Amino acid sequence: MDGSVLEAVLLTTLAGITIPAGAFLARFDGLLPGWAKDEFRHSVIAFGGGALFSAIALVLVPEGITRVSALTALVAFGAGGLVFGFLDHLLSRSTGRVSQFMAMMLDFIPEAMALGAMLVGQADVAVLLAALIALQNLPEAFNAWREMATDAAQSRLIWVFVAMVPLGPLAALFGLWVLADMPAILGTIMLFSSGGILYLLFEDVAPQVPLDRKWGPPLGAVLGFMLGLGGHLAVM
Repeated sequence: MDGSVLEAVLLTTLAGITIPAGAFLARFDGLLPGWAKDEFRHSVIAFGGGALFSAIALVLVPEGITRVSALTALVAFGAGGLVFGFLDHLLSRSTGRVSQFMAMMLDFIPEAMALGAMLVGQADVAVLLAALIALQNLPEAFNAWREMATDAAQSRLIWVFVAMVPLGPLAALFGLWVLADMPAILGTIMLFSSGGILYLLFEDVAPQVPLDRKWGPPLGAVLGFMLGLGGHLAVM
């Protein structure tokens, strides 16, 4: 197997494993006492929001705008917000709340595509991006599980999260084999996803964060963004 292919599969598999890991951890947060459970849950939601915002601000938008024209960037970003706003409206009526799961996949798949494309000439950046994706996926999966799980569906739902892991290698290979030679398409996908993530952040994630007279959740958002900033600064 070609070295770049093996690296793409390995990096994105390791990054994707944190999706079922986050869901698994969410199954046990009920062991905490009531006050700590509420504070912990809100802080994880805020951390996941900060991590998602860091993906927009430090990976998806900066990388996307280098590959497309200004007009294409604006159109793609706006279209992402509109399309996922419409999808969120439809899904909330038919299947309940899945906004954080959508945001997680909007983050994971285009970043995996970008990782695969970066293995052609930017392998060191790809490794750091894989670490950032892994650390983002953990709180995002934790929040998505809490949003979607019911007592009756937990045994089946965990397999949905496990099934998300292979999507990372598939997306990375698509980025490596196809999008590395099509930068405009990759940039458009990244910006489209950014618009969708930003919509979901302000529609669903941020409104769940506030607690009266609590400092943990906003600090969680700051810490989540710091995570992304650290990865960004490490490759500058």
